[in-house]
Amino acid sequence: MSGVEKYKNIESELPKLPKVLLNTIQSDVLEIKSVDKECDKYINACAKIPNLKNAYFVVYSKYIQKSDHKYEQFIFLDSEGAEVCHVSGQQMELYGILSCTNLSYNEEYEASTCNKTAVK
Repeated sequence: MSGVEKYKNIESELPKLPKVLLNTIQSDVLEIKSVDKECDKYINACAKIPNLKNAYFVVYSKYIQKSDHKYEQFIFLDSEGAEVCHVSGQQMELYGILSCTNLSYNEEYEASTCNKTAVK
């Protein structure tokens, strides 16, 4: 997405989000999702990686195929967007611990993605 920001409220919801992450999320290079803190998989991961207990969001690449998952790095963020920890795909999988965020899509972004879907 060139020039179209993905989320309209990301800076107010995550004021401590580092600029480089903000820019890559807004340009749709990286994805951000909330962490399901009640999920057994997440609770078990917290036992192995204690800093995860402070995580509310995770940033990851939606373009990496499942077969290459072990080479990925996940960036976990607290409730304000500050980095909590980095976890490799070798240490854990995200499947099953992600949920929707409270971030709102920019109308222009939604319109552009709807147009792409309609064209395919």
